[in-house]
Amino acid sequence: MTAVQIRDADDSDLPAITEIHNHAVVHTTAIWNEDAVDVADRAAWLADRTARGYPVIVAVDDSGLVGYASYAQWRPHSGYKHTVEHSVYVRGDQRGRGIGKTLMAELIERARAAGIHVMIGGIESGNVASIVLHERLGFAEVGRMPQVGAKFGRWLDLSMLQLMLDDRPAPDAAS
Repeated sequence: MTAVQIRDADDSDLPAITEIHNHAVVHTTAIWNEDAVDVADRAAWLADRTARGYPVIVAVDDSGLVGYASYAQWRPHSGYKHTVEHSVYVRGDQRGRGIGKTLMAELIERARAAGIHVMIGGIESGNVASIVLHERLGFAEVGRMPQVGAKFGRWLDLSMLQLMLDDRPAPDAAS
């Protein structure tokens, strides 16, 4: 097992990002979408994220790209500009190595450096491993929404987890 390096994603990563994304679509409830995407879709996604100043990072080792992660503004309204929602995906054969935790730690660090106040994670409530990982990183469950999604012929519950990234008393106050 080789060490994992974290770096910013670039266009050369798109085929691997697409493969990881589509594996999650087809085999998991990590993405509540039933439609696989192509490299052009992920290229547009990467271009949009980077144009808006949001990070897209990848984890790589000797076997190639083993995971990716990003965050973006949680909701489109200006009142939410201090809150982001993250997404982290690890290649199926690489889960359990701590790659997700490493990617999340980097995202949290970057969000703090960018002056983000809150990071949100929306996780399918049955994904206990992901919820535990989030809790170990300081996230707290702040809500659970029963049956708001569907996939694989069943209703899905959504657990909302939140991490306060700073202790500013007001949005424009420095911490």
